[in-house]
Amino acid sequence: MNEHGARDVTWLEAFESARPLAPSWSDDDRAWADRVALEAVAAEAPGDEFIAQRASHALQRLGPREPALHRIAGRSAWHGGWIGVIALIAFALGIAADTIGASQRIDLLAPPLWGVLLWNAVVCVLLIVWPLVRLARRAPRPTRPLVRAMERLLRQRHRLPRLSAGGSATAVRAFAALWLERSRPLAALRAETALHAGAAALALGLVAGLYARGLVLDYRAVWESTFLDIGAAHSVVTTVFGPAARLSAIALPDEAGFAALRFVHGGAVTGAPAAPWIHLIALTLLGAVVVPRALLALGCAALATMRTRRFALPLDAPYYQRLLRLRKGGPARVSVHPYGSTPTPQATLGLRALLAASLGPRLDVRFAAPVAFGAEDEAAPRVDPDSTHAVALYELGATPEAENQGRFLQALRAAAPPGALLAAVVDATGFTRRFGAVPGRVDERRAAWRAWGKTLDTTPAVVDLERAQAAASADLDQAFAPAGATMAS
Repeated sequence: MNEHGARDVTWLEAFESARPLAPSWSDDDRAWADRVALEAVAAEAPGDEFIAQRASHALQRLGPREPALHRIAGRSAWHGGWIGVIALIAFALGIAADTIGASQRIDLLAPPLWGVLLWNAVVCVLLIVWPLVRLARRAPRPTRPLVRAMERLLRQRHRLPRLSAGGSATAVRAFAALWLERSRPLAALRAETALHAGAAALALGLVAGLYARGLVLDYRAVWESTFLDIGAAHSVVTTVFGPAARLSAIALPDEAGFAALRFVHGGAVTGAPAAPWIHLIALTLLGAVVVPRALLALGCAALATMRTRRFALPLDAPYYQRLLRLRKGGPARVSVHPYGSTPTPQATLGLRALLAASLGPRLDVRFAAPVAFGAEDEAAPRVDPDSTHAVALYELGATPEAENQGRFLQALRAAAPPGALLAAVVDATGFTRRFGAVPGRVDERRAAWRAWGKTLDTTPAVVDLERAQAAASADLDQAFAPAGATMAS
């Protein structure tokens, strides 16, 4: 699935998953999209093609109802021409840089030249060292400033509730959040491409400015410094320009000859002819900046193109699992395991309704016998091998503990068949009935369960099952979502 198809799929996911539901997309529309996609896609086609075709047909119906969606669904916040614009601006800045002074002198220690060289040296070192440091620390890749700037632009482009009809503002905001997260790796590659292309163009601009001015003016090479003496300045210049001198067979002056180039205000020093130094500067910039940055830009552009053509979507999330099961024709088989209490009949019906809203109407729910508090070791959970989902059902009134509820959840995770999704559901019915009138009491207990979930890499869905609303299915979707898992489509 390419980037455009993934964006269409994400648009539809936002409208079908956002709560409250947008009035422009109903359950009848969802059923129509299911039916049309099943008829249009061959049975042997991959599942991601079915998902993409379903979204394409659905947006043809949804687009006319949503003016904002109709205007922006086909657009992308990124255009390949941006790299050309950035490169042209950087090239112009390079030409305009004050490398050559007003008195027709080329300062061998000019800040623009040395600033570009130092900046690129630091970048190259960071490109090598920083991934190794991050790997050693096992830290996630940080978001770079340029990527953050692009994300702010995306937010401005997608923050469109005022342009949306009816109650679709929630769906539009949901799309913005989903797309920003899913397109982050691609945005990072594009930002790096622009950064490397701009750096190469800036260095080319410096070279072009040197030769363009040297064609019509007679420049002399000099140097001056407040802090560097002759020996230090000569060492720096010969070290940096040494590779270019060996490549071009241009001889560098010794220390005495270099001292003769020092410019002293009011003195009679005229410097040396600048042509050899211009060649050395050009070769140094080409070798140290232009070539490596151009190669990096091409590499990042190639990776971005690959990601554009093969975009990653979380196909193991509940929303996509429902669509894939629809394609295969099988129901969702959910194994529910109560812990510490027995759910009431009304809570059982409420959980079934939530599961149907999250996983689809074709549903097979099986309730296991409740496991008493503290008996998680004696009564290990058993999950049928054909189960697609497993649910650990808790009571909000219980204090969450890693030694008890946590061990039960881990045992259930180990017992679930490969590929099955696991969720922790906390029934708030009884606790809310007893303490709902006490300010902050229910919120404190909810926070305790969420903190417990973080230690176990899960997000528990805290729901009043006897009075559950359809909006609570979004919490259930989040509970089923595997942490950080994505599949390439």
